[in-house]
Amino acid sequence: MTAAPDTAPGPPGTGPTGGAPERSPARRNRPVRVMTRTDVVAVTIMVAVPTLLVLVLVWIPALATVALSFTSWNGVGSLGSIRVVGDANYVNVVTNYPPFWPALRHNLIWLGALFAVATPFGMFLAVLLDKEMRFSRFYQTAIYLPVVLSLALIGFIWQLIYSRDQGLLNAVLGTTVDWYGDPRYNLWAALVAASWKHVGYVMLLYLAGLKAVDPTLREAARIDGASERQTFFSVVFPVMRPINVIVLVITVIEALRAFDLVWVINKGRNGLETIATLVTQNVIGEASRIGFGSSMATIMLLISSVFVIIYLTILMRQERRQ
Repeated sequence: MTAAPDTAPGPPGTGPTGGAPERSPARRNRPVRVMTRTDVVAVTIMVAVPTLLVLVLVWIPALATVALSFTSWNGVGSLGSIRVVGDANYVNVVTNYPPFWPALRHNLIWLGALFAVATPFGMFLAVLLDKEMRFSRFYQTAIYLPVVLSLALIGFIWQLIYSRDQGLLNAVLGTTVDWYGDPRYNLWAALVAASWKHVGYVMLLYLAGLKAVDPTLREAARIDGASERQTFFSVVFPVMRPINVIVLVITVIEALRAFDLVWVINKGRNGLETIATLVTQNVIGEASRIGFGSSMATIMLLISSVFVIIYLTILMRQERRQ
């Protein structure tokens, strides 16, 4: 008597003899989907439109500003009337333009105030709200509300507080100080108004970073006997390094492009000069010195680019480590 062939099934997912799994004819003959003409058109539009907007609204104006900074042009006449002057505009900005250095100093003071006061205060509020206290949602909304407002509107709102005759602050203090008009105080008054918005933005960023921190890190630090303060500065804060870099870059950019608020107050004069207002006064003001204003705009671009490059370098290093 002959033995029956061994047809016992193998493990799940294998063929009848226990070898490689057999592919069904439907799966083996399934065609690879090719993009249709409609798909190609849709993808092309989705890529081309944002790229075109970035080129037209960002890169072309930026490159044109750098090119015009080496020329002398009043904005009137054809492009053929543009005269190349080399680095003369930059030399005049540094040596023969008195408002430049006070404006640069004001921008540095703006940066220092946002970085040393507003940013730590926003981080402090984020740590408090991360504890899930009562009415935390209400507090988050109230603190974040100024972020959705423009700085121009914030300037008008704080005018109700700073007004010399009918302002809330003078009514409380019993004084008649012109907080927006007096050059001894207007820069600090504007910084308080700007920090009101900056604190909410920083709070939101750090609150998102705190929510993303692995809870086991805090638990391990607590088991090791670390206090809450030690846990934050030794464990939590270093983990939020990407958030720290983002906040640093945003703070620098906000300080350099300080424009809306001071322009609403007094168009960047009488103690509120900033580089952005000087650019505006020279490009579209009465002077209409396109090349001269473009040189100061280029200086702003270079300073901002340093911090952006630092941010991108750190980001790429982290991606390589992962």
